[in-house]
Amino acid sequence: MELILKIGAVAGFILPFFNIPLIARMVKRKSSEDISLVWLLGVWICILAMSPAALTSQDVAFRAFGITNLLFFTVVVAVTLKYRRGKKL
Repeated sequence: MELILKIGAVAGFILPFFNIPLIARMVKRKSSEDISLVWLLGVWICILAMSPAALTSQDVAFRAFGITNLLFFTVVVAVTLKYRRGKKL
């Protein structure tokens, strides 16, 4: 069981790193037009709402995921809004 918990914690920490290709693509193209703002802000609000539970959880995997997901998805939001060309929310 210990191995399963360790694998879960590592996976929870690594999963948000898969946002990096999305961020890199937007920066390279200098555009985020293909990202839905409704989806983006909906996901981000849910992540923000989940964060207190993740930060106070005894579950290491959930805590690791919560912290890294909050950080990386906040970067996704910032980059998306930065490269949004002339469109208002």
